[in-house]
Amino acid sequence: MKPKTNSEKTNLHPRNQHRSRYDFEKLSVAFPELQSFVFTNEHKSETIDFSNPDAVKALNKAILISDYGIANWDIPQHYLCPPIPGRADYIHYIADLLANSNNGIIPTGETICGLDIGIGSNCIYPIIGNSVYEWSFVGTDIDENALQNCKKIIAGNPKLIEVISLQLQTESRFIFKNIILAEDRFAFTICNPPFHSSQLEANKASERKTTNLGTKKTLNFGGQNAELWCNGGEIGFITQMIYESVKYPLNCFWFTTLVSKKDNLRTIYRTLNKVGAIEIKTIEMNQGQKISRLVAWTFLSEKQQKEWKFSL
Repeated sequence: MKPKTNSEKTNLHPRNQHRSRYDFEKLSVAFPELQSFVFTNEHKSETIDFSNPDAVKALNKAILISDYGIANWDIPQHYLCPPIPGRADYIHYIADLLANSNNGIIPTGETICGLDIGIGSNCIYPIIGNSVYEWSFVGTDIDENALQNCKKIIAGNPKLIEVISLQLQTESRFIFKNIILAEDRFAFTICNPPFHSSQLEANKASERKTTNLGTKKTLNFGGQNAELWCNGGEIGFITQMIYESVKYPLNCFWFTTLVSKKDNLRTIYRTLNKVGAIEIKTIEMNQGQKISRLVAWTFLSEKQQKEWKFSL
């Protein structure tokens, strides 16, 4: 039998288990409710309507049960429903980043702690990071309702109780203040910042995406205001993050963030050089039609990097 040359998403990270087409038969066994959303398209391939938020949520539930052992997961209506393959990519590239600083070995286990800035209501990054690499996480957000939903997810999956902790950021204009304590040692921070600078801009972007999907339905990924936009947009958020990160040079090995807009990179590099980042890395991630970048920086000297203990 000839192999299916188009069955693998070669643009995803080599360790990403979602490189193959969705196996809807297997996923429907894991979560039978998914089956009602599956249909055969004009290319004679099984798929779902990715503009339907209920279908996308059912797909996520099936993936989390089948691939990550998460039996109880849900998000409130109108909250961001993340595409799991793309989120997994970020985690795997973080693992590569840590390995490069650890003699080529990916550090695993609960002593490797990550800080998820803007965990949202879905808890996806910590779920994937713990399932694949057994890392522990602190998740923060300015939305108390989102954190309450994360608490439900953690409580419903006992293996997460000891490895994910949550903290409300009570001052929305800050990112690390009130969160990183003097004794903290994070291997990395992770962040998918708000893209847009206003509600109007977010709405226009949503309309464009829905038009591209050829549907009038609500955009599947949804999102609350804090998830989609902030004053200054993506560049404003990341600039604030960079300036705050200077205050915690020894508390975190790698500060990282996604950057969706390529045009923002020049300003980001200039700001990082201005604050004295010792090392800056950019990793391009190509997920289907979307290209984004992971930008990472550290204030640790070469000597301090070598002395950092990834396993205690």
